[in-house]
Amino acid sequence: MSKSHLYFFSYKNLIMKCKLFFLCFLFFGAAEKSFTQSKTENVVVVTLDGMRWQEVFGGADSALLKNKNFTRDSAGTSSKFWNNDVLVRRKNLFPFLWSTVVEKGQLYGNRLYGNKVNNANKYKFSYPGYNEIFTGYPDTAVNSNDKILNKNINVLEFINQQPSYKNKVAAFATWDVFPYILNKWRSGIYVNADSDLLPSTTEKFKLINDIEALTTRPIGVRPDVLTYIAAREYMKENKPKVLYVAFDETDDLAHEGMYDQYLGSAHAEDKMIADLWNYIQSTPQYQNKTTLIVTCDHGRGDKIKDNWQHHGEKIEEAGEIWIAALGPDTKPLGELKSPGQLYQMQLAATISKLLGLTFTANHPVAADIKEIYTQ
Repeated sequence: MSKSHLYFFSYKNLIMKCKLFFLCFLFFGAAEKSFTQSKTENVVVVTLDGMRWQEVFGGADSALLKNKNFTRDSAGTSSKFWNNDVLVRRKNLFPFLWSTVVEKGQLYGNRLYGNKVNNANKYKFSYPGYNEIFTGYPDTAVNSNDKILNKNINVLEFINQQPSYKNKVAAFATWDVFPYILNKWRSGIYVNADSDLLPSTTEKFKLINDIEALTTRPIGVRPDVLTYIAAREYMKENKPKVLYVAFDETDDLAHEGMYDQYLGSAHAEDKMIADLWNYIQSTPQYQNKTTLIVTCDHGRGDKIKDNWQHHGEKIEEAGEIWIAALGPDTKPLGELKSPGQLYQMQLAATISKLLGLTFTANHPVAADIKEIYTQ
């Protein structure tokens, strides 16, 4: 073959490669453009510790309402939360979830329809659950609630390492183990838990600090409402792009066997979430640019009614949880009634994807939940 023929075939191959490169560029460029058109610029995550899916989807449990061992004021509690119609009953308990979220977002975990969400970790208690939520990794070495620094990288830490999110990630928690779960000393994110005070930079912060210092602690840590108010006012003042709020009372009150108080706290936390969403939707930085995710760390017993107080490896139902999502990139699918299986470990990658990021860490990370961020 002559040099001219060789040149011709080489030139032809070069043209074909250029065309292929151009097509690839168009495809991946379009994909990247499509993904970067995501409307979510901020993410808020809220957890209700040990909040059962049974109450989220079914409202107050009549057997527990009638049990004097668990409900001291059965008549008063029933007047607030009971109705024979389950749709009314669950909305009495969680009005925000069963109005705004179900109308504009997604609710996963009603096992009556075969729609399942589970812990992937086998332990079914708090530290392993929160580790799973934020690291995407159900690490078997995370097997206690002790104040042990978490060696696993969490998604809040990963987001905080990105230039546009540096020092724009904050977490507020009632439980005093969260600084260790999120490893604030390594991660560099702002974590405010239990007795931690806000910086005394505003009069509102000083007032919140005074109330926190003077309040009673009936469950051994600060009341959830103080955690919430501190988080809300911090959000107003500092405008974080990622905020996590971790409530605790539902779990502590359940362990104490106080079903009426457990319901009361769940209802109050729903109101706090509604209040937070109202602030988000009234603030230009956040309005129609923020995705809210609400979930829990573990479930509780139910087959044996007395086990509603408890959770852990020996209680099968304690690994049954739920997820709610609401935001500009979340299709309004409402309550999911089709059979399916999701896991808690999928949330970490989902939180990251909502912001156009792919979460990587020093350990495996579970796949995301595409339905939450794909319109």
